[in-house]
Amino acid sequence: MQGLDSGGDDYLVKPFQFEELLAHLRAMTRRKDGQRANHYTCADLEVDPARHIVTRGGREIQLAAKEYALLEYLIRNKGIVVSREQIETNLWSYDYIAGSNVVDVYIRLLRKKIDEDWPEKLIHTVRGYGYVLKEGR
Repeated sequence: MQGLDSGGDDYLVKPFQFEELLAHLRAMTRRKDGQRANHYTCADLEVDPARHIVTRGGREIQLAAKEYALLEYLIRNKGIVVSREQIETNLWSYDYIAGSNVVDVYIRLLRKKIDEDWPEKLIHTVRGYGYVLKEGR
């Protein structure tokens, strides 16, 4: 898992069969222009980390750097509830003062840009724990 979370998009566990290696290679050659397949979606929301482009319903959404980092973290963990502490640890440096409401502020900014104009809300609060990006309510 750590390899995939660190940016890898494929791996084989030893020992493996040669046919399995060939299947992985065939899958990799099917990818467009040999690019890594790290394009994330949730409903009609699309995040392309390679180009730092976010679209919803085909409309491009401009995000500040920290907003983008937060959205990318949420979509990489789509369907998984992440705590404020997990967000703080992954997005802010060691000089960040824990306990402030900065995560809530950025969630509010993201909701305004990602959810406000659409009937289906994707960013959900899980009371007492944190946030989750998922389809539906």
